[in-house]
Amino acid sequence: MTPEQKAYLEKIKPLQPKTPYVLNAFKAFMVGGFICLIGQGITNFYITFFNFTEQTAGNPTVATLILIASLLTGFGVYDKIGQFGGAGSIVPVTGFANAVTSAALEHKSEGIVLGIATNLFKLAGAVIVFGAVSAYVIGMIRYLIKLFI
Repeated sequence: MTPEQKAYLEKIKPLQPKTPYVLNAFKAFMVGGFICLIGQGITNFYITFFNFTEQTAGNPTVATLILIASLLTGFGVYDKIGQFGGAGSIVPVTGFANAVTSAALEHKSEGIVLGIATNLFKLAGAVIVFGAVSAYVIGMIRYLIKLFI
């Protein structure tokens, strides 16, 4: 960095707004917690009204959260939630659904197959491959540990 650049940065530093770290962390905590609260409510709904157990209610709960997040993304609501809550809106299931749906919506003008379907799996494909490879590696490590112990 040149001396001129350093001098410039020092000059503008007092003019830059301060980042409200505590407020941002609080909003992220509240938004993420609220999303998890909704997920727990959906789980309790499936347990109460459909006689699922805690173990079997997980899959339909995840599917419901994905559907809700995708619909909210399609209507433009999830973006507003993300702007307010920051990292709190990236709770794994709903954040992933938002990312996949957003990628598909960006390219809808290119058609269903070449636009939506192709771009829908750009992000999802990488995540699925990484997840499958990671699961295989961890499974092999666990198998080898059990084999030798």
